[in-house]
Amino acid sequence: MCDTLCAIGTDRTLFAKNSDRPVAEVQLVESFAPRPAGGQLRAQYIAVDDAGAFALLGCRPEWLWGLETGVNEHRVAIGNEKVFTVDNPYAAEPALLGMDLVRLGLERSRTADEALAVMTELLARHGQGGVGDRTHDEPYFSSFLLADPRRAWVLETSGRTWAARPVDQTAAISNRLTLGPDWTRASDDVRAGTDFDTYRLARAPTGHADIRLAANRACLAAGSEVLTPRILAAQMRHHGERPWGPPGGDLTSVSAPPPATMPDGTGVSVCMHVRGYQATASSMIAELPSDPGRPARAWVAPGSPCVSVYVPVFPPEGGPGELGDAGVWKRFLALRERVETDADAAGALREIRAALGPAEAELWDAADDAAGDTGAQAAFTASCWRPVASALDRLGA
Repeated sequence: MCDTLCAIGTDRTLFAKNSDRPVAEVQLVESFAPRPAGGQLRAQYIAVDDAGAFALLGCRPEWLWGLETGVNEHRVAIGNEKVFTVDNPYAAEPALLGMDLVRLGLERSRTADEALAVMTELLARHGQGGVGDRTHDEPYFSSFLLADPRRAWVLETSGRTWAARPVDQTAAISNRLTLGPDWTRASDDVRAGTDFDTYRLARAPTGHADIRLAANRACLAAGSEVLTPRILAAQMRHHGERPWGPPGGDLTSVSAPPPATMPDGTGVSVCMHVRGYQATASSMIAELPSDPGRPARAWVAPGSPCVSVYVPVFPPEGGPGELGDAGVWKRFLALRERVETDADAAGALREIRAALGPAEAELWDAADDAAGDTGAQAAFTASCWRPVASALDRLGA
């Protein structure tokens, strides 16, 4: 599961993704240095020609080469979603995973248009295939949201088949196909005028995705010029009733995760808690300004955002090294498990937020102050983990 959204404004694009993965699967936030072209590059299951790489910041499950989401030095952001289609992923030979395509798109693209071209050419040449969820031995195909400061695309796939549509101001994707006959580019095997939703697996339920799509589209309805990273942080903590207050807000908006999930999708939420199966393992919000004089910004929450802190970073730099530490990720896992096993889940969550919330608000304000100067950014990054570590210690995590 996952949820990804974007909003294109007059001078910047906002992008956000909650990455939902198996409940105990570690996800790391790392920076990747640029790389010259040449030779072969090993993705998760196959080798491809190495076209070189731009510097980037990305989030990946610990065992995967590819990324769930990321931002590169040219301010391109990409995230993917698991989708259920008429093509059987269990019958596909190991090839590229959706996560491989996210990373390769970021490594090779200066714009969202370039990312679309890169990823669809790789699909045509190599196809998709292989297990993307090792815990449950599940292969799957992916849809994608590709964004840069001025433009974005929704790309949906089924094996090597694909269709894409440019984003008109805002877009949200989840775990279902969303394109109808309104796509503007597609693989050669998709006939003109085809409703791409016909590639959806008819017997696969969509309620779990539809509920989250509705919540995210309601947030996006505020409009590109109204939305801010703080509003998106509140949205990515949505537990099914309403968005939370933004970082620094009071605790009255804090709501517990749904206690159970039902076949119609009831009980799923943007901040995902499907006990024993999947939970949000990492969350990223990015601001991609069109003015090269303004720094790109990102805010990354290790673990479920409801029990975590959105740590400000300056892509493609990776922020504090703790974001790439599996032990740190597990400290946030312990907090999520505390909430999910407490008879008073709401009370446990309010206690956690009472410790983490002030640290988060302090970091956001300090990062805003540092954003205009590279030296100040470096100083911020060097010290920003201290209030988080102190809050975790107070919570005994």
